Amino acid sequence: MDVTIVEVSPRDGLQNEARILPTDAKIELVRRLIEAGARRIEAVSFAHPRLVPTMADAEAVMEGVPRVEGVSYAGLILNQRGLQRALATGVDEVNVVVCASEAFSRRNQNCSTDEAMAAALEVIDEARSRGLFTTLTLATAFGCPFDGEVSLDRVVELAGNGAAAGVHELALADTIGVGTPNQVRELSQQIRSAVGDGPGLRFHFHNTRNTGFANAFAALLEGVRVLDSSVGGIGGCPFAPAATGNIATDDLVYMAERMGLHTGLDLTALMGVSAFLTDQLGHEVPALLPRAGAFP
Repeated sequence: MDVTIVEVSPRDGLQNEARILPTDAKIELVRRLIEAGARRIEAVSFAHPRLVPTMADAEAVMEGVPRVEGVSYAGLILNQRGLQRALATGVDEVNVVVCASEAFSRRNQNCSTDEAMAAALEVIDEARSRGLFTTLTLATAFGCPFDGEVSLDRVVELAGNGAAAGVHELALADTIGVGTPNQVRELSQQIRSAVGDGPGLRFHFHNTRNTGFANAFAALLEGVRVLDSSVGGIGGCPFAPAATGNIATDDLVYMAERMGLHTGLDLTALMGVSAFLTDQLGHEVPALLPRAGAFP
């Protein structure tokens, strides 16, 4: 596989939607994604239901999703309580989030970045001991809606902490869609220099300011081969003002395949999933490929 796409529409895609889909519709979304070729799916979040009501049925979703050989399900967690819930559902991966900016960390997790990192490392250690694949996501790695610019050195330091703890994968998230390709390339180079041949590198881009796909291309140029995206381009962060849309899986697959990179995903099937989401959510999805169609 030349590019591994982690499909995040069932989690990051749906969490920012005004309409809360019923559990059966979420399970159907996952089923359709698998039919389209998705093999790593971030299916649920184990955040507190009061904070993220769209994810309140995480256990029911995980109980109903198809168990298919080769398909890995991830759950996003913030703390030990979230890990225990995740373990009880049989997820294959856990994605532990730490905010690189202090203000966002205090507003989002009610603690400092250092406190969040200390808790995350404990969670990662236990998850690894249970045989789960672990990802440390550094949110607001490119900028914060409250603190503004985020120090590259700080992001590299936090990534080094995760690598030292043995996390399998480091994910850098442009939570509010302010990143630019030069930042992507510099972060990639600096983090690889700091962690060596340790954890794999993954990026999570939002297309809020129309730079998401340029950033994805920059990551590919740096040899990054794991990218997050959301079918239809739905999603965003409910804890940040104007943090709209993930990059669309449909559009990303089109770009990658036209570049000669294999994704394992079927464009026609993905456009069908976007049509399903349009019906379920009651509005047109942001992705452009479903409007224009594939080529040739």
